[in-house]
Amino acid sequence: MERYEIETFLTLADELHFARTAERLHVSPGRVSQTIKTLERRVGGPLFERSSRRVALTSVGMQLREDILPAYEQIQRAVADAAAAHAGVRGVLRVGFTAPRSGEVLVNAGDAFSTRYSRCTVELLNVTYGAAIAALREEQVDLLVAEPPVEEPDVYVGPVLFSKCRALVVPAGHPLARRQTVSTEDLAALPLVTAAGVSKAFGEEFFPERTPRGRYIERGPSAGGWEGVLSLIAGGKGATVSALAAGTYHVRPGIAYIPFDDARPVEYALMWRNGGTSPRLQAFIRTVVEVASVPGGSSCGCRGTGAPGPWECQRCTSSSE
Repeated sequence: MERYEIETFLTLADELHFARTAERLHVSPGRVSQTIKTLERRVGGPLFERSSRRVALTSVGMQLREDILPAYEQIQRAVADAAAAHAGVRGVLRVGFTAPRSGEVLVNAGDAFSTRYSRCTVELLNVTYGAAIAALREEQVDLLVAEPPVEEPDVYVGPVLFSKCRALVVPAGHPLARRQTVSTEDLAALPLVTAAGVSKAFGEEFFPERTPRGRYIERGPSAGGWEGVLSLIAGGKGATVSALAAGTYHVRPGIAYIPFDDARPVEYALMWRNGGTSPRLQAFIRTVVEVASVPGGSSCGCRGTGAPGPWECQRCTSSSE
C-alpha cells in the first residue's frame, strides 16, 4: 500500500464520512472515493459499506484497520522523534500536576523521555488546581496535567490521559459514610466545602449550586489547598467532591470517600499554552500520551460508560493504583 492509500483508508475509517475525510486530507471527495475503490480492488472486496445515509466499515475493513493502525502510528512517532532530535530537544521542561496519580504517570513518562532525549531534563511541580492554571499562564510551567474544564482562552486542553471514579468526601461520623455509594442528590445532605481560587467553569463542574433535581446545595467554607479542604471535612464542616482514588493517597482519620453511582468520572488532561509548542514540548507530550495509554495503566474501567457501578469503582482503586 502507498502512504496516501494508508492515510486515506485510516482517515475514512475514523470519520466515516467522505467529505470530512477529504477536508482533513486537503483533497477532493472524488479523490478519496477513487483511492478507496483502488484499494478495494487490490484486496478483492469492499472495505466500507456505503449508502446515501451512512458509511461503515465491513468486517474485513475493521480487521485491516486493526492490523494497520499500530504500525502506522509507530512510524509517525518515529518520524516525529527524528525531527525533534534534529530540532534540538534540550534544556529544562517544567511540568505541573494536581493529583498524585498524574505525578506517577509523569515520572514514568520522564524516564522514557530521558532515555530518548538525554539532553533534556524534566522538572515536576505539584500544585493545586487554581494555582496550576495560573502557573501555566504565567509560564512557570510548560505543561500541566489537571482536571477540565478550563475556560481561559489562552490555555489549550489536550488529550485526556486517564479518568477516575468521582466520589463524595464526607466526615467519617456522617450517616453517608456508612453507604456503599451515594447519588448526586446527596450533595444536598450537608454543606459543600469548596476549593478557593478555582474558575467558574471548574466550580460548576465540581461544586454545583443545585442537585440535578433542583435541590439547593448549601455552601460551606473554602480552603486554598487540598489538605485544608480535608481538615475542614474532618472537622465536620461539610463534604466535597473529588476522585475516589484520592482516598488511596490522602488517608487520614475523620474522613470517608464514597463513590457516586450516577456521576461522570473525573478526567485528567494535558494542558498547555496556546500559540504553538516547542520541539521538546511536542516530544514530551507524545511520550506522556504513549505512557498513559499502556494497557492496564492509567485509565479506570468506568471512563466513557456513563454512570459507573460500584464494581467498577472498586476496580479503579485496585492494585493498579
